[in-house]
Amino acid sequence: MSTDRTRRRVLLIRHGQTEWSLSDQHTGRTDIDLTAKGEQDAAALKGITERIGLHQPFVFASPRRRAQRTAELAGLTVDETNELFAEWDYGDYEGLTRVQIQADHDPTWAIWTHGAPGGESVADMTRRVDAAVDRVESQLGASDVVVVSHGHFSRSFICRFLRWPISQGADIDLRPAGSALLAEAGGDRRLSELRGPVGEWAKPTSI
Repeated sequence: MSTDRTRRRVLLIRHGQTEWSLSDQHTGRTDIDLTAKGEQDAAALKGITERIGLHQPFVFASPRRRAQRTAELAGLTVDETNELFAEWDYGDYEGLTRVQIQADHDPTWAIWTHGAPGGESVADMTRRVDAAVDRVESQLGASDVVVVSHGHFSRSFICRFLRWPISQGADIDLRPAGSALLAEAGGDRRLSELRGPVGEWAKPTSI
């Protein structure tokens, strides 16, 4: 464990590319595998905790196999698998792209403001992510933390950790196999680093 607990850090890792993330389909409950590129990008994360100076961090992960496989390929041993860290439940919009949803249902729709009918509302997601933040904070007194999860979940977590409304996740771009480093020191919290997949610039996302 880190000997300096005055500076506490959380590393968020988004799972590697899947066929649905490649096509911008909303993937919540669907348990889908990584693509070959997703596996390659996840494997390139190996050693990331050492590179940023995390010592024996506690690792949380979503139960979805795309997150579990990313952790495995990145050389991380998952200490706790928890549904709190699962992706947003998209309900009726599972498997659809934002373009399809706006064309067929509501031209103004965005997950950050409208939530998902039949799934989690913005309020639902805020409550769940707040519980995930609480769970991570309960561990931070003993060690730094890694969370291997999903795109919308991770962007939501960043917002709630920083005490922002969840809707500001729309302004954060976290690509498959990308990572975000959060830090807290002296009561101050900040987003210290946001990276795309190893060796790639972050690319714009439509969702």
